Amino acid sequence: MPQNNNVVTNSDDSEQIDLIDLMMQLWRGKWLIGAFIAIAIVVAGIYVTFAKEKWTSSAIITQPDAAQIGGYSNALNTVFGSSTTNANAAPKLSDIQSGVFSRYSAAFSALAGSLENQEIPETLKLEPVIKTQPYPLQISYTSASAEAAQKILAEYIQKIDEQVAKELSADLKGNITQQVVSLTNSLSNQEKLSQEQKDLRIRQIAEALQYAEAAKISSPQIQQTQDVTQDTLFLLGSEALQSMIERESTRPLVYSDDYYLNKQKLLDINKLKIDPTTIHAYRYVMKPDLPVRRDSPKKAIVLILAVLFGGIVGAGVVLGRNALRNYTPKN
Repeated sequence: MPQNNNVVTNSDDSEQIDLIDLMMQLWRGKWLIGAFIAIAIVVAGIYVTFAKEKWTSSAIITQPDAAQIGGYSNALNTVFGSSTTNANAAPKLSDIQSGVFSRYSAAFSALAGSLENQEIPETLKLEPVIKTQPYPLQISYTSASAEAAQKILAEYIQKIDEQVAKELSADLKGNITQQVVSLTNSLSNQEKLSQEQKDLRIRQIAEALQYAEAAKISSPQIQQTQDVTQDTLFLLGSEALQSMIERESTRPLVYSDDYYLNKQKLLDINKLKIDPTTIHAYRYVMKPDLPVRRDSPKKAIVLILAVLFGGIVGAGVVLGRNALRNYTPKN
């Protein structure tokens, strides 16, 4: 047992001596290690000086408020009518806000994808602020300077807004054209129907006049005119019937209430003036900011890594050189 303890003690002493020896080797080679650290710092400084800087500007947007799409919403109500009047009416304001903003975010995502696939890619990102909700959205753009990142991000946000506004305006104009055609055809059919009813009324009176003249009835033969039917119309007498024909011929066409409602709707639609500049598909929660810290290169991190890398390489050189110097080949 004493022999085993002596062996362990000798082994521990050997390891302690080796560790001290290792530290002494590093201390004796401190100037070489310092040289490697200095070289690494110089290289890192050159990298930090000439490396392309990256600055990221961010903005937060959400769906537009009622005023920003008020003109568009009113135009839809004019074209299709409100939800209280028919089943095929214009959508509610909340649905319009959501739909317009979804269209905006889709167009922005398409722009981000096209910029990323360029020969010289641009970094434009769009992501929800709250992962489980479709809005608000955070938009970020990375450029070589803080000012450029802020300016270009604002330009892209405005560009997509104008694009969506033009698309909505074009869609609205197409709906207006279709609605005008539909209303015009409806009014034309109602006018034809009213004219046919007038012509039929005149033919009926003319036929009754022939019966009255054949029966030689010139004056009314009945006292209560409300009891007169088509079969007994000739009893009014030829004189009254002739006067009725002249009156019906000059009498204007009679239209239903629906005709005048459609007429009013057509006039309102024709007076619509769509200005895309009044349509906005988003609202700022936070405008593009001016970044104060660049994304890369990070001076502090680069210098720390340079010191660590230089120290490790220097220490490896010192230890390797000493190991080769003290190496004794075995027989």
